[in-house]
Amino acid sequence: SKDGPLDRQSTLHMVTWNVATAEPPEDVISLLQLDVQPPTDLYVIGLQEVNAAPVRFFSDLLVEDSWSHVFMNTLAPRGFVKVTSIRMQGLLLLLFAKQIHLPYIRNIQTTYTRTGIFGYWGNKGGVSVRFSFYGHMVCFLNCHLAAHMNYALQRVDEFEYILETQDFDISDTPHVLDHKVVFCFGDLNFRIADHGLHFLRSSINSGRLNLLWNKDQLIMMKKNEPFLQEFEEGSLNFKPTYKFDRNSDTYDTSGKKRKPAWTDRILWRIKPKAPPSEDDDEKASTSSDDGLDEYPLLVTQDKYTSDMSYGVSDHKPVIATFSLELRKFFDTALVHISPEGVWSADQNALLNYTIQEDFMSSTWDWIGLYKVGFKSASDYETFVWVREAELPEINEVIQVKCKWGICIMFGQILYECGQYLLGYYSTNMQSIVGLSADFQVSVPLKHQLLYFILSVPF
Repeated sequence: SKDGPLDRQSTLHMVTWNVATAEPPEDVISLLQLDVQPPTDLYVIGLQEVNAAPVRFFSDLLVEDSWSHVFMNTLAPRGFVKVTSIRMQGLLLLLFAKQIHLPYIRNIQTTYTRTGIFGYWGNKGGVSVRFSFYGHMVCFLNCHLAAHMNYALQRVDEFEYILETQDFDISDTPHVLDHKVVFCFGDLNFRIADHGLHFLRSSINSGRLNLLWNKDQLIMMKKNEPFLQEFEEGSLNFKPTYKFDRNSDTYDTSGKKRKPAWTDRILWRIKPKAPPSEDDDEKASTSSDDGLDEYPLLVTQDKYTSDMSYGVSDHKPVIATFSLELRKFFDTALVHISPEGVWSADQNALLNYTIQEDFMSSTWDWIGLYKVGFKSASDYETFVWVREAELPEINEVIQVKCKWGICIMFGQILYECGQYLLGYYSTNMQSIVGLSADFQVSVPLKHQLLYFILSVPF
């Protein structure tokens, strides 16, 4: 019932890291804490200063960048799928989800805002992704704000500008702050004011970080900025994450000797409840509130720390983990899909799908055949368009068949036996809205031999 216990608790793992144009390390297991229990449900990774030289950037538009590859190659074998990503020059935002959640992550949209160099080149600003998670509206905003000690007010103005100007084509959450939960994070670039370098370093080395909190510019600005007061942040019980000599735990020894600072932060905001209007009677004020009480989403931060083991950048990555306790608005996939009979690459193949709930289905929707452990919605082995003539009725069972076996049906030859699954991709919702159970596909020996011959270098 709606008044009973919450349906599920999901775990969110967030990373923010200014990578200073470096190539990724080979091993990101520590960064993602893959050996920690309980296992994570969602990963949200925000990077700043990803290599954005013009030639490199335009090549990355054609293929995934090296950082995305490392995360995808690490997470896919563990059952995580890249849901979406957005890149604006050096800013990169990645969303991964456990495969079981994919049909319940809907209405995905991304956007960006430029603020640096008059907004033309996009070296500063924010990139965001919003989506519905079991019906709850959430938004993640990765920012890189203005640098240097004396620009604290400009950082606040940029942050507010990004929050106010980003918009989405979603009627009930057109702006960032309309979402039930917003996570804002990134290289916010706030510095530690007033204290000299010697006091900073001695406080850090002695573990007395609390002596620096009251001069942290973000904490100071929060006292005077109402919109910042709506954001929460965990205690800064980790060393300032900027600025280090690369491949070391030593703060800047260059001629500039930059002062250490907590530039890299993770904040979150729960949408405030709308105050009752003066016209509401007692009954109305207790029964309304847009259903937020009937379908709560509780956010608890479990960890807020940095990972000092990575040295490729002059920043250390910051990690936060959260527990999301929620009551689902729904727990049925929009599309039920299943293979029919035994699948072999040289025989006729059948699949059934059923639209279980009305949504903006399209004749441009498609069904992909995926290997178990696929990396993203576009990482299909092959695909087939849904029925072209007309859109199906709700609960109508549609059968897709092919006269010439899977290899012809999907437009290419399969070479490997193994476990596969089917996914229904909605073009309008930009997401997989139905997944089959895993099933076996057998591949004739002649196909395997052909694959072997083609793969042998001459």
